[in-house]
Amino acid sequence: MSGTAALLMLDDGTCFEGLACGAKAEATGEVVFTTSMAGYQETISDPSYCGQIITFTAAHLGNYGAASLDDEAPLPRAGGAVFHDLFRPVPCGPFPHWRAEESLNRYLARADVTAITGVDTRSLTLHLRERGARNGIISALDLDRPSLLRRARELPSMQGRDLARQVTCEAPHTPIFPDLAAECGHLTPLSVAVIDYGVKRSILRQLACCGLRPTVWPAASETEDILASRPDGVLLSNGPGDPEPCDYAVATIRKLLGRVPVFGICLGHQLLALALGGRTVKLPFGHHGANHPVQDLRTGRVLVTSQNHGFCVDPDSLPRGVTPSHWNLNDNTLEGLDAPLVNAFSVQFHPEAAPGPREALGLFGEFRARILAALAA
Repeated sequence: MSGTAALLMLDDGTCFEGLACGAKAEATGEVVFTTSMAGYQETISDPSYCGQIITFTAAHLGNYGAASLDDEAPLPRAGGAVFHDLFRPVPCGPFPHWRAEESLNRYLARADVTAITGVDTRSLTLHLRERGARNGIISALDLDRPSLLRRARELPSMQGRDLARQVTCEAPHTPIFPDLAAECGHLTPLSVAVIDYGVKRSILRQLACCGLRPTVWPAASETEDILASRPDGVLLSNGPGDPEPCDYAVATIRKLLGRVPVFGICLGHQLLALALGGRTVKLPFGHHGANHPVQDLRTGRVLVTSQNHGFCVDPDSLPRGVTPSHWNLNDNTLEGLDAPLVNAFSVQFHPEAAPGPREALGLFGEFRARILAALAA
């Protein structure tokens, strides 16, 4: 494949050659890898990837194009993307998939996401597994390696960065899913306040599927304003960055605990743990992909889950009355917790599964059941 030369420079001096694709600019961020075999558009548009460059371990990407229905946010927030082989359709020819509206390359360019293809992603993934996630730069504009290395080393660490403020909504709003009216019209409608730290559209859609009417609130919303809307429950969404700098979110969650049922997902899980008195730690290279086995400690059942996070909760830091509910079978990290005294629970993985297996969708039903039980009490 011919094209413009590009480089991916890591902050440890490791450099990968390839060809430029997507937006004609530079990309900077923490370089991570995802093991999902499909769902590349959902991954790129997931706000949880803000500040990161995504390496796709699947060898061939873009073969089914891109469609607006697959976006998880209005605008992709990923810092960039790395591919081994990016499919490019014949110019002016029909795209070989009936749902496709455009090619992945055109989608990336239109969404202002810089990418590189032709990279030995197997070597890059092994490097990240051995050395941990690294800061890096993708560039076709500056091919001077010493210059790129200097700039990569000047990039800020992911630790200590509050990125939730960058991806949250500006004002409260209620999304509408008219196509779900017939499917969930028989359910008693319940209201849920979703605190948006980078929420995915699929999470809001799954809430609606369970008869839970979501109202999305900005990350820094005040507790009093949220409670004044009289929600039946509160969902703490997924999102990017380090949870510890989000002290405003932790303070809000503490005031919500015990007032309404609370369900946390991903970053929301970490923030809930901090609000309960726990601690979070940075993982070497994080969990990114759709094939992570997690055991539900309450039932013994093993779920194959979709994950996207670089931090986790230290189980030894959980106070009395807060118990682990889910456990990662790959690296023995905490994947969920339950705090029955304040009617709160959370999971580190993504039960909405976009992309990924749908084995954990029942957690949205569990949230509804907890809300109904609280209303009946």
